[in-house]
Amino acid sequence: MAELRVCRFFVILGHLAVVLVLAQNPIEEKTTFEAAFQGRCGHGSPCEQLCYELHDGMYECDCKDGYILHKNGYSCAELNSTSPSTGELGELIEGVENDELNKDTDDEDAVQDILYMRGASFTIHLDPPPENATTNTTRINEETNPPLDRIELRATSQGPNLEQKLPSTMESIVSTEPACSLDCGPIGNCYIEQSRGEDVDLLDEDAEDAPDNASMAMDLEGNDVAPRRKQGSFRQRCQCPLGRGGDRCQLEAEVRSPRFTGSGWLAFPALKAAYKHVQLELEFRPEAWDGILLLAGERDDLQGDFMALILHHGFIEFRFDCGSGVGTVRSTQTVRLNEWNTLTVYRHRWDAWVQLNQEKHVEGRSKGLFARITFREPLFVGGPGNTTGLERLPVRTGFKGCVRHLEANEHRYRFPLAPQGDAANGFDVEECTADRCSKVPCSHGGKCLTTGGDTAVCLCPLGYTGDLCETRVDLQVPSFNGSSYLRYPGLADTSLSWLEFAITMKPTAADGVILYNGHHSDATGDFIALYLSSGHVQFTFDLGTGPATLRSENPVRLGEWVEVRVSRTGRLASLEVEEDPPQEILAPGAFTQLSLPLNLYLGGAPSTDMYSPKMKTTASFVGCIQTVILNRREIGILAEALGGVNVGNCGHACEARPCGDAECRPLRDRFTCRCRPGMPHPCPAPDDNAFLDGTAKSNGGTRLDRSVPSFSGSESYLHYNDADTMKRIISYRVDINMRFRASSSSGLLLWSGRQADPQEQRDENDDFLALGLDRGYLTLAYNLGSGEAVLRYNLTRLDDDLWHRVRAVRNEQWASLVVDSGTGVSASSPGQLRQLNTDTGLYVGGAPDIVRTTGGRYTKGIVGCISDLVLDSDFTVALSSPGQATNTHSCIP
Repeated sequence: MAELRVCRFFVILGHLAVVLVLAQNPIEEKTTFEAAFQGRCGHGSPCEQLCYELHDGMYECDCKDGYILHKNGYSCAELNSTSPSTGELGELIEGVENDELNKDTDDEDAVQDILYMRGASFTIHLDPPPENATTNTTRINEETNPPLDRIELRATSQGPNLEQKLPSTMESIVSTEPACSLDCGPIGNCYIEQSRGEDVDLLDEDAEDAPDNASMAMDLEGNDVAPRRKQGSFRQRCQCPLGRGGDRCQLEAEVRSPRFTGSGWLAFPALKAAYKHVQLELEFRPEAWDGILLLAGERDDLQGDFMALILHHGFIEFRFDCGSGVGTVRSTQTVRLNEWNTLTVYRHRWDAWVQLNQEKHVEGRSKGLFARITFREPLFVGGPGNTTGLERLPVRTGFKGCVRHLEANEHRYRFPLAPQGDAANGFDVEECTADRCSKVPCSHGGKCLTTGGDTAVCLCPLGYTGDLCETRVDLQVPSFNGSSYLRYPGLADTSLSWLEFAITMKPTAADGVILYNGHHSDATGDFIALYLSSGHVQFTFDLGTGPATLRSENPVRLGEWVEVRVSRTGRLASLEVEEDPPQEILAPGAFTQLSLPLNLYLGGAPSTDMYSPKMKTTASFVGCIQTVILNRREIGILAEALGGVNVGNCGHACEARPCGDAECRPLRDRFTCRCRPGMPHPCPAPDDNAFLDGTAKSNGGTRLDRSVPSFSGSESYLHYNDADTMKRIISYRVDINMRFRASSSSGLLLWSGRQADPQEQRDENDDFLALGLDRGYLTLAYNLGSGEAVLRYNLTRLDDDLWHRVRAVRNEQWASLVVDSGTGVSASSPGQLRQLNTDTGLYVGGAPDIVRTTGGRYTKGIVGCISDLVLDSDFTVALSSPGQATNTHSCIP
């Protein structure tokens, strides 16, 4: 009896504690408990069937399949349900009320029922005592409403509310949206949707201009901040329930494989027999990188137990909370966009794993002691449904794409409304048309894409065309049809502070994205975009502190070739279109660097969701793109592409192969011929007789540049012996800056030495200076009379037929080499002599009788072109006016 009195005392004390706490905070609370005992499983445990040891020296009881754990936490009842029934809750409430009235010997059991009831939730209302009533610890506020004079325990509603809620937002929005006036029928919802527009922050000085009735928002620290005004137009549309379609929900629509729009969802009854383990199988076809695929939980505010399957930046994330902390399992690979993906998710108690597209399992574990998930809310597929509190998830938007298979614990869901299917409700769901591709067998790796109608088209890889990608094409000048793009490596960190590019194109539509490179797949962060909007060329870029946009003064002429040049240094950018004066702009904010790790796209992109909303169009480019020069290097527009889709030929003269084995170089509507590596310059090409010592003839209708000579490698050179040139060679110091391209791995670029009689033996220490290529690497050799020094630049091969700039500096005995602004290398000559004394003049590109002239150091001249030669930083050698030119030609671009 004494022990019983002690137990009653603690029970009454516990009730008083609850009364006092809730009296001080009369806000409705829902409290849940799970049975967890201290100790270990074994002979002394009270568990009726199963016992599991937890963390930190605790254990909990469980039941076999077909049974459910009783509210006392250790016995089992033959009931197959994931949560207590309404009858059980009623019995529990009645028992507690009787305990309060009768004070019988069941007090202890009643309290334990509350403490160990894992799935129970209660709303507790406290009414105040009369005005003269007091307590030993706290006086209850007399103005509390409602009056507190009794304790009433009511079970919260078990029925899910499937009413469609408008999407919530985390920021205060000042909007001028009109009232929704569409007639969507008796079951449709009129919905006001805001188009994508630019955000304008009403902060700092802008906040002073905010209207008086604009409410202030609070930041995370509770400070008042001016809200953000969302600029952009509004449009009204109807949100149609599952089974209805059309712009006014006037049509019946059968949905067997649902396609979600990003704002819709399907609702199924709450999961049963899934509190301990669940296995999900899903087959889906995403059209965007982010979205909620599946959501189920205990409460509609996401504050209790839950599990969520989401797409986040293209990765699958499975998040689940058993009541004491969220566990997350994330796939190692991204989903395949616009393709069918398979996903398996398995959770048992704390542990879970996911498998995407037959990749390796990825495992994870939830936090805390609790191991069960209570499911009371509906199972939402394709979106969050009526769930609030989505700040617990990194993604709050719905899934965009198709789902054709969903299975949970061996139950395969049927998507139509009950009774034909399993769905209880749904909004903004349409029939998926992606399965039409099963009738379109695309060849050569082509991908099928459904159109707005009942047809599907093939997206053909590079080099193939036709309805089924069955025809191979010899691409010369790429054309884009509005569903095309080319993909390249992104700029990454190569253009942090400086960026320059030029594009020659012929557009045939007034809107379209020409070039895009971004930072994040969700269209946030840094980006650059060149595009056409209403015929005007626009360049938009963002360094992380806001976008800046340049717009051409005049629209381009459709169907004509145009060159666009963009330059950016730090925050300053300029745009030039043909001969129009350049436009300049300064980006806002303090950031000056640009980081673009994603792929660079030309002519379009796989998905418009990749584009920043700061752009004025998301249409793909229609027309031809001929050349792209990026940071002063011409991109092999087809050769360097990582991939592409639906790229055809532009209808250019180069398609007829007028240069034979040489490369046809388009120059707007005309062309020139460029020799491939290993072929002599000039290579065989029609009417190529343009020599430096004569009048340059046109090749393919384009006049060649006489100031850029080409060399064939055999008795092909320029010679200079004038005083202005030689005084900069014969000195204590020489500074050579030159630009060239070479297709030969070895060859002489520059030579100056001493003449020798053919009958006499050459002195080993004759002065000379030689610059050339040796097995693809640049080599500088010199002798000042007391020994030879050889300096070799091993960091970069230069025989790739691309333009390179080199700088060779000799200061007395020391010399250095730098290639393309890279790392420099240096060396020193032996002995004491410091001045170069030569008498042969300066040979460029080669030399006569080259083996004898160079003492066997070189056997041939360079095969390639030289465009610039500057001595001592201020003297430009006139390559178009040498003292002598032998077997040289005009360089073919």
